[in-house]
Amino acid sequence: MEKWYLMTAVVLLGLTVRWTVSLNSYSGAGKPPMFGDYEAQRHWQEITFNLPIKQWYFNSSDNNLQYWGLDYPPLTAYHSLLCAYVAQFINPDWIALHSSRGYESQAHKLFMRATVLIADLLIYIPAVVLHCCCLKEISTKKKIANALCILLYPGLILIDYGHFQYNSVSLGLALWGVLGVSCDWDLLGSLAFCLAVNYKQMELYHSLPFFGFLLGKCFKKGLKGKGFVLFVKLAGTVVASFTLCWLPFFTERAQALQVLRRLFPVDRGLFEDKVANIWCSVSVFLKIKDILPHHVQIIVSFCLTLLSLLPACVKLTLQPSPKAFRFTLVSCALSFFLFSFQVHEKSILLVSLPVCLVLSEIPFMSTWFLLVSTFSMLPLLLKDDLLMPSVVTTMAFFIACATSFSIFEKTSEEELRLKSFSVSVRKHLPRFTFLPRIIQHLFIISVITMVLLTLMTVTLDPPQKLPDLFSVLVSSVSCLNFLFFLVYFNIIIMWDSKDGRNQKKIH
Repeated sequence: MEKWYLMTAVVLLGLTVRWTVSLNSYSGAGKPPMFGDYEAQRHWQEITFNLPIKQWYFNSSDNNLQYWGLDYPPLTAYHSLLCAYVAQFINPDWIALHSSRGYESQAHKLFMRATVLIADLLIYIPAVVLHCCCLKEISTKKKIANALCILLYPGLILIDYGHFQYNSVSLGLALWGVLGVSCDWDLLGSLAFCLAVNYKQMELYHSLPFFGFLLGKCFKKGLKGKGFVLFVKLAGTVVASFTLCWLPFFTERAQALQVLRRLFPVDRGLFEDKVANIWCSVSVFLKIKDILPHHVQIIVSFCLTLLSLLPACVKLTLQPSPKAFRFTLVSCALSFFLFSFQVHEKSILLVSLPVCLVLSEIPFMSTWFLLVSTFSMLPLLLKDDLLMPSVVTTMAFFIACATSFSIFEKTSEEELRLKSFSVSVRKHLPRFTFLPRIIQHLFIISVITMVLLTLMTVTLDPPQKLPDLFSVLVSSVSCLNFLFFLVYFNIIIMWDSKDGRNQKKIH
C-alpha cells in the first residue's frame, strides 16, 4: 500500500511541475502575424470544427495552408476536433472561422494548457507508471524513483507545457506499444503503436525496431506454425487500425494523396532552424543545400540513415528480446534524428522516450543524454522566454537522478554495459582499461560546455556578422554529443549477447 501512496505522490509532483511550467509563456505569444505552435494547435481546432473533413488538408479561401495548415495525421485532426467541441461549448469565439485567428486570452490559455494536462494524465503518465511497476530485478523504491525521474524529464515538460504541443499523446501511445509487445500482448502493442504513428508521423522513427522485434518473435515461433499465425494477426491489426484512422480520406484518391503530401513535405529542405543533427552542423562549413540537388539530398540522407540503423535492427530481428528492443529503439531513433531528411529540434524527444526506458539500466549515461537533449533545444526555449523554467526543471531532474540512482557511482565497465566490449578490445590492446575514466571526463567536459554556452547565449550579444553564432554552437555541440551516444548505444547492442553469456558464467 505504501508503494501506491508514494507513486501517487510522484504523479502529483509531476503534475505540479507541469502546471507550474504552463503558467509561463508559450510559442509565439503576442507575435503576429504567424504567432507560433500555440496558434497552430488552436487554428487546427478552428479548421476541423468549421470545415468538412474533405477540406481539412486542402488549400482554400477558408483554409490557407501557408498559415499553419494541418500537417499531422488524421488522429491529430480528430483530437483537434474533440478539443474544438469543448472550446465551442465554453466560448465559440475561440474557434470562430477567420475571426479567431491569433486569439489570445488568459481564459483561452487556461483551456489550452488544460487539454495538454488531461491528455498527459490519460495517456502518457499511466504508461510511465505501468512501465516502472513492471521493471524487474529492482526494488520498489527504485521503481518509484524511476517514475519520478521520467516524469521530471524537462525536455518533454518544456515543449508540451511551455512551448505548447501534444507530444505526450504520441509518445504515450508509443510507450503503451512498447509495454504491449514487451509483455507479449503483441496485438494490443501493435495497435497502440499504429495509433501513435497516426497521431504523429515522426513516430516512424520507432517503426523499424517494432517491426524487427515482432518479426523476430514470428521467426522464433516458426513461420510454418504459430509464427505465421502471429504474423497474419499482426498484419491484420496494422491494416485495420490504419484503415479506421484513414477511412474518411479513402473516399477519393486525391484526398489520401493530399494528406500524404502534407505529412511528408520534402520540398521544405534538409533541415529547419538550428537542429542538433549532422546536416545542420556540417552546413556551417559545407553548404549542402547549395551543393547537392534536392533529390540527391533525399537519397544521401536516406542511405546514411539506413546504414546507421541497419546493424542494430538486423540483430534485433535475429535475437529478439525486450532489452534489445529498448536499446534498438534508442539507436534507431537517434539515427533518424541525426541523418534523416527534414528534422525538427523537437524530434529529439523521440529519442529521449526510449532513453527514459533504460534509465534504470544505465542511469549515468541516460541522465547525461537527457540533459543534452534538453540543452539542444535551448535556442527554441529562449525564443519562447522559457529560460527560468528550463534551468529550474533541468536542475530538479539532475538532482532527482543523481540522488535516486547515485549516478556518479555507476561508471564502472559493468554498470556502463561496456565490460564485454572492453574485454574484446583488451585481446588486442591489453592496457585498454581506461574507458570508464574517459567517459567520466567527457561527461564533465560536456556539462561544463553546456553551462558555459547557456551563460554566453543569455548574457552576450552575438557578433553582427554572425547573428546565429550561439545557436549554431549549441546545435553543433549537441550534435557531437549525440554522435558519441550513437556509437555508445550501438556498442551495447552489438555486444549484448556476449554480456549475457558472461553473466551466465558468473552466476
